[in-house]
Amino acid sequence: MDKFKPIPLPNPKQTFVKWNPKKSVEIDPTVNNTESQQVATNNELTPISEIIRNRLRDAGHRYWASDNISEFISDEDKELLVDELTERFEDVLDSLIIDRHTDPNSQGTARRLAKMYIWEIMKGRYELAPVCTSFPNDSENRYDGMLVVRSEIRSMCSHHHQPVSGVAYIGILAANKLIGLSKYTRLAQWCARRGTLQEELCTDIANVIMKATGSENVGVYIQATHWCCENRGIMAHSSLTQTTVLNGSFRSDPAVKKEFTDNIKLQQDFAPR
Repeated sequence: MDKFKPIPLPNPKQTFVKWNPKKSVEIDPTVNNTESQQVATNNELTPISEIIRNRLRDAGHRYWASDNISEFISDEDKELLVDELTERFEDVLDSLIIDRHTDPNSQGTARRLAKMYIWEIMKGRYELAPVCTSFPNDSENRYDGMLVVRSEIRSMCSHHHQPVSGVAYIGILAANKLIGLSKYTRLAQWCARRGTLQEELCTDIANVIMKATGSENVGVYIQATHWCCENRGIMAHSSLTQTTVLNGSFRSDPAVKKEFTDNIKLQQDFAPR
């Protein structure tokens, strides 16, 4: 994120109105459109999703399912995205031949889906990283040992948009600053709340913990169940996926690696998955 500077967001009162698909403008993605051109052409409006995509393209910022794009989107943008997504999900329900008008269980489903994606299961893409206050750990009584935190996580497989549920064990050898214990879990959940794969999620958590703590010695172990294996496809209801990322002494020092794995076993005995 440090590579890209946030661009100023336009005044929402001047730029954004509720999206109307009948008044949308076709945008050529090969043309470097200015935001004013995107927003209004002969009183026709562009979907908010296209406006945000053009901000990202102009900044050269990737927007894969696991990427955080929070510096390019405001809270009002998110509300407008919910409006846009609601109409898109209505089209999906219509194409599934579901009567969303008279079926009481399907009335309002499109909007519930839209809100769920933006404000819940993919909110890690649209929110800034949690603020992590750090505390000095450089006195003569500094803590030099290992810290292992057990963090429950919920994520979403970016291949099938099925839930991923599990636990991340975060190990760290303390550096010259410490963060609050809850912040390890907040950072892990922030990384998880988006479309991702467990392999890259493991790496993402390790990277944000190293950045927040200044420690190069970080290990992350995740065990999780995937509904893309349980609820479809092979229907493997006892499936469990394990991934590990080891950095610094966690990779190079066998004693540190053993202490980490021993701590994981102790925590699993204390709080079984």
